[in-house]
Amino acid sequence: MKELSLNILDVAENSVKAGATLTQILIREEKGRLTLTIKDNGCGMTEEVLRGVTDPFYTTRTTRKVGLGLPLLKLAAEQTGGTLTITSRHESEYPETHGTEVTATFDTTHIDFTPMGDVVSSVVTLIQGHPDRDFLFRHEREGKPTVELDTAALREVLGADVPLSEFSVLQWITEYLHEQYDGAENT
Repeated sequence: MKELSLNILDVAENSVKAGATLTQILIREEKGRLTLTIKDNGCGMTEEVLRGVTDPFYTTRTTRKVGLGLPLLKLAAEQTGGTLTITSRHESEYPETHGTEVTATFDTTHIDFTPMGDVVSSVVTLIQGHPDRDFLFRHEREGKPTVELDTAALREVLGADVPLSEFSVLQWITEYLHEQYDGAENT
């Protein structure tokens, strides 16, 4: 994928498909390193699935024979000297604490570092497509204010009658995130 924001969208979509009611997207940039963590409370993966999940020819999908999201994220991280780690607890073994955590690290100074891309659009797309799910987005950048959005907190303010997929809400979320990024650029 040409942008990390597309990897974020892909992995977070997998979280939703796994039944996650909360998906956390955490990005931390510090001293030439970027750490991307996507953590969910979905059904998790069995050991067998976990062993094959970074193989591009392994997929649990029935609509196509390959699954490229995690293999491409792994490649993007490793080509910069970084890593990809995946931990998962399947609901059959951990009925109360199941879920998956994907963490990729990147050397941002490496010539092969994939640009971040439009992460705001990826987050807004997730919310628009899954207004009944919660997303916690946090982007910490060294020396700049943290960019953050918590849909659970937003839902509390809006109340049950206003869906997060409503156009005016999505427009506000987009502007809110852009203002945080723009404000961080000016500090």
